[in-house]
Amino acid sequence: MKAIGTFALTAFDPTPVQPEPPIVTALPVGVSHMTKEYSGEIGGVSATLFTAAFDMDSGAGTYVAMESFDGTLNGVAGTFNFVHSATTGGTDRTHEFFLIVPQSGTGGLTGITGTGALYVDDKGGHHIWFDYELPA
Repeated sequence: MKAIGTFALTAFDPTPVQPEPPIVTALPVGVSHMTKEYSGEIGGVSATLFTAAFDMDSGAGTYVAMESFDGTLNGVAGTFNFVHSATTGGTDRTHEFFLIVPQSGTGGLTGITGTGALYVDDKGGHHIWFDYELPA
């Protein structure tokens, strides 16, 4: 099954972090907490732990995000976790990874498995899709 939606970032709260032992690299590492609201065939909210090695000036870096989703996929309600990451040189998006965390689903989404993707269009709109399966 496939569900397609859009999302809006409703909170982005950077949290200072210093790796131990302190190691200085060319890109600073940061952690942020994010909240998103989804609409379309994907409806609900997510809470995200977002980690990145990123240069704000050039837009270059890599992120890894773990999201906890609460809502509906094609009208089926429940919760689950998904993880995604990507790399950018500032104008591109490469090395993308997206996975629904196995055995993380609850409610009608118990047993959910699958993948997906997210992207930002040329007008700044945020889009997401899940390609998923639910047990019979």
